[in-house]
Amino acid sequence: MNTLTIRIETLIQKIFWIKLVCLFFCLVLLPFQKTGAQEIPFITEPETGQHNNIRIYLMEKADEITNSAFNNIDTHETWINEKDQRYSELVQSLGLNYMPLTEERPDLNVNYTGKIQMDGYHIEKLYFESLPSLYVPANLYVPDNIRSLCPAILYLCGHSESQKVAYQPYAHKFAQLGFICLIIETTHQGEVCGDHHGCYSKGWFNWYSRGYSPAGVEVWNALRALDFLCSRKEVDTGNIGVTGRSGGGAQTWFVSAIDKRVKAACPGVGATTLNEQILTKTIDWHCDCMSPINTFCRDFSEIGALIAPRSLLIEQGDRDRLTTIEGVKELYKKVKKIYGFYNTPQNVELIETQGGHGATAEGRKKMLSFFLEELMGKKVPVEKISDVDFSPEKMLSSKDLRVYKDGVPADDRTTTIYDSFIRIPEPPLIKNKNELFAYRDSVICFLEKNTFGAFPDKKCSFEPHMVFRSIDKDNFGSNIYTFVPEEGWRLRLDMRWKNNPKEKKPLLIVLKNPGDQFGEVETFSKQLGEKWNVAYFNTRGVEDAGWENSLQWHIRRSSAWIGRTIASMQVYDLLRCLEFCRTLPGIDSENISIAARDGMGAVALYAALLDGNVATLILKNPPPTQNESSCPDGKGQAVEMLNCLRVTDVCQLPALMPQTNVKIIGEVPESYQWAENTRCKIGSTSFQKE
Repeated sequence: MNTLTIRIETLIQKIFWIKLVCLFFCLVLLPFQKTGAQEIPFITEPETGQHNNIRIYLMEKADEITNSAFNNIDTHETWINEKDQRYSELVQSLGLNYMPLTEERPDLNVNYTGKIQMDGYHIEKLYFESLPSLYVPANLYVPDNIRSLCPAILYLCGHSESQKVAYQPYAHKFAQLGFICLIIETTHQGEVCGDHHGCYSKGWFNWYSRGYSPAGVEVWNALRALDFLCSRKEVDTGNIGVTGRSGGGAQTWFVSAIDKRVKAACPGVGATTLNEQILTKTIDWHCDCMSPINTFCRDFSEIGALIAPRSLLIEQGDRDRLTTIEGVKELYKKVKKIYGFYNTPQNVELIETQGGHGATAEGRKKMLSFFLEELMGKKVPVEKISDVDFSPEKMLSSKDLRVYKDGVPADDRTTTIYDSFIRIPEPPLIKNKNELFAYRDSVICFLEKNTFGAFPDKKCSFEPHMVFRSIDKDNFGSNIYTFVPEEGWRLRLDMRWKNNPKEKKPLLIVLKNPGDQFGEVETFSKQLGEKWNVAYFNTRGVEDAGWENSLQWHIRRSSAWIGRTIASMQVYDLLRCLEFCRTLPGIDSENISIAARDGMGAVALYAALLDGNVATLILKNPPPTQNESSCPDGKGQAVEMLNCLRVTDVCQLPALMPQTNVKIIGEVPESYQWAENTRCKIGSTSFQKE
């Protein structure tokens, strides 16, 4: 073989191995490169398959919550292992983790203000102190000539003016049957009218940030009412029942789930599955007291399951204006599954009546029969029980039943209890960096679990597209990208290259506001300097990912019922945007900053805290706090985030990220003083102000 032949064969072998290595790189190594190493496809056709529809999204998430209830619970053992955790979640969602549930409770300081003698029973008028200066007016119906311990009924009022007057026929009937019956008024429509309608009609969406639901106060008052009943010498404490309709029905579910002293419960027209409420928009008609703060994304059936194996009768009309019978049947089916684990499926029953939201004779008589059997051991057929008597001549007047005959106690907190029921901590005194970092970590831990717990467990693929590109004589042009932060959403990022995209340079993400006029965000960004590339970002709620302003009230309430808020969803969008931008060529991934105006400043601050690697925050007119009210119609900026005020506030966040430069344009709210002082104390930069 001559030398030329050998050289040719050697060259062929080298070419072969080079091709093999290239093939290995393309097939094996290339797929593992970051997205930024790949060319983002340019899309010329309209993008389809991503709906960017908030109503569809909310319905889908409600469906996931309802359909996944008990999915991982198939045996009695798995339920028992889960039950305590579910109980703790409900306690926290109601705000009862601040209450002495297991410790000794303060004295009730019961005051009796009058007595009315009836035929065979009497009515005692009284009020007790459930918390310091929180007084609960009540009427106690007591059979005469009691010779042995009596079973008792706690009747919880629904939404009716002059509550203990409106619902007195039930108490009269229970007393005639030999029960002791206590009717307590809510903080909403009793002798003292407080508020259940904070988010519903007053724009107090900061209730969500506080982690406050009126349900929490009502449940606590009901637990103290049980304490009162158990303190009465005539009451058989082993035979106590709870019932109520509408709002009182919802409270019956909550109280019975929380307190094991309830032997039998009969909620009327007070609950359904979460997906049914969101799908039909019946949530729009529901009072704020009808749901706890749904921190842990639970379905109502998961509350009902905590009552098992105690006796539960669910009463529901088939044409209720607030609830579909189909939803209640699904709720019943899910709760009955848990009763089956105790081998007591007979202990839960659904009575379906023909009618609307009001009670029917059939439902009332079934309820009476239920309590006679469960609390007295008397099996009385429904057809042999007379109905509750609503005759006007049998009704006592509000004057007759009035408890506060000499006026409401001067220190009563009923009308302002929403401001103090949930404890809002003061920011701590920070002495050094170690204390700050420990505090920061505890805040982030709380927020991840209790404010942003609805973030997807698994991140979806970005599926990035380029939908526009240009080049200008004065700069390096622009690219418009879209990407998927969460299934169901495709968001827009408008990248303006001020530097050569082949060189890694700083990036400033500028958040657009809902309702921005054309060119408004560009005018803002011109104040921010020319050193960085600029990306204008639309979170959901903005432009083509937005919704009609008339939907804002519905969205703010319904998103909270499924464990989210508009602002928390926008925080997730911005976190994914930061992640996406770090995959792009021409971006220094260690030098990304955020600029935001007005309410979007809250989104920027929380995202920067969770991300932990934002270089600079530029804020114009940032919100001073998340503990302020909004417009009653729900329109305007929405900065509320579930439970955040239990641990921090937006104005405190700059102190928790000392590595991030903070620049504030416009007047610095006084509430930010703690954050600035803390930054200076540990040697971080103070705010840049303009």
